[in-house]
Amino acid sequence: MAKATPLRSGDALAGLAASTEQERIAARWALADVPLKRFLTDALVPYEDDEVTRLIIDSHDAAAFAPVAHLTVGGFRDWLLSAQATGPVLQALAPGLTPEMVAAVSKLMRNQDLMLVARRCEVVTRFRNTQGLRGHLSVRLQPNHPTDDPAGIVASLIDGLMHGAGDAVVGINPVSDSVPDLVRLNHVLADVIGRGIPTQSCVLTHVTNTMRAIELGAPVDLVFQSIAGTEGTNRSFGIDLALLDEAHAMAQSLGRGTVGSNVMYFETGQGSALSANAHHGVDQQTCEARAYAVARRYQPLLVNTVVGFIGPEYLFDGKQITRAGLEDHFCGKLLGLPMGCDICYTNHAEADQNDMDNLMVLLATAGLNFLIGVPGADDVMLNYQSTSFHDALVLRELLGLKRAPEFEAWLQSMDITDATGRLLPAAQAWRSAGEHLSLPAA
Repeated sequence: MAKATPLRSGDALAGLAASTEQERIAARWALADVPLKRFLTDALVPYEDDEVTRLIIDSHDAAAFAPVAHLTVGGFRDWLLSAQATGPVLQALAPGLTPEMVAAVSKLMRNQDLMLVARRCEVVTRFRNTQGLRGHLSVRLQPNHPTDDPAGIVASLIDGLMHGAGDAVVGINPVSDSVPDLVRLNHVLADVIGRGIPTQSCVLTHVTNTMRAIELGAPVDLVFQSIAGTEGTNRSFGIDLALLDEAHAMAQSLGRGTVGSNVMYFETGQGSALSANAHHGVDQQTCEARAYAVARRYQPLLVNTVVGFIGPEYLFDGKQITRAGLEDHFCGKLLGLPMGCDICYTNHAEADQNDMDNLMVLLATAGLNFLIGVPGADDVMLNYQSTSFHDALVLRELLGLKRAPEFEAWLQSMDITDATGRLLPAAQAWRSAGEHLSLPAA
């Protein structure tokens, strides 16, 4: 599995990568002949040592798996690329697939193969609007501020709304872990969204902080947590499945969704298991796919891989980041998850914004559910480079992609967009927004 993986710096750092291209190709030939059902009996991470493995095996749907149970990994690749693998067929198959199966087949696929199969997978979720419809692309509006200043956060939030962003979620990465501060930030977001905007909010803090905020009466829409693919890595994050079960139940009990009840938001990223030294000798991409089994347990509204955030130690350059983004999206979608991507890089990686432009077009073509919108694509709190409100507008014009329908209708009612989804002149939009949201005049 590890040696069949396309070259990436994290696997090389861990001593798992193929030493030559010839060795990598030989590993792929060998992997292609492995029966899919072998992944149900030969666990890469031991069943008795890891609760994620137990989750994967114990929740496996044998009936859903039956149509492909006779295939090898190579045969599965051929089947996925055939006309038989339609969207409804893949949706029915998802509960029968394990992360190791989808990670294995991804290693045999070219970038275009990953895109083609992922595009066939439509994964729809709902809270205050509808995510993941075919031909749609949502944006997480990320109005981070280096001091959690409410005025700065709201300024970025309004900037995003005026650019038609924010239908996936308005999500803040807070500087402070102080629970009173987190409660305050939840109220700031709820105050703006509560003025009739059909979207959802999230303060991306540790799940235990969110649970405490809920107990204190904070208006929490989505519960966030970073997750990984092994029990040891999740333990390093301060979580386990029992804790996530409890948080999920608390969020469900609030009943804040208006069109659906998908209440969790998860982030993942290749390299976290290696960073925690909890990878059990398994390559970083397979560990990443295993995180999707954790996410799938909770039927989340949103999942995104923060693909280039950990740094060049794990994904060295733009080429490795691009491949990882396409792999993560493919694996998540094939497992039935509403996959988005933070198309990003750190400033010490061998990548630039042109690499992100390329990846965002590839992922949007492949049916990405959502991407991130940061003012100017430069996050002033987290100090990394992502995608901007303007980038999403480019994708909409290039590919004809729509926003969540409820959010699109709201934008039109506010004179922010016209009937085709294009932005109206800024002065007209600001006047309308000022009247409805009690904003200062532009």
